Amino acid sequence: MSIENASPELQLAVDLIYLLECNEIDPATALAALDIVRRDFQEKMQHAGTTTPYLPMGQ
Repeated sequence: MSIENASPELQLAVDLIYLLECNEIDPATALAALDIVRRDFQEKMQHAGTTTPYLPMGQ
């Protein structure tokens, strides 16, 4: 499947992986930062009255 035909979340995931790898970010640092980002966006969704459709980091 072409990335252009992939879901928006998969396209974003590929972009983020590329960005992190190109900048040689330590995997533990990347995961810790992504957990912070996930919590931030969950909070924003709660304030907006929406629910979290997918929690990829085991939460």
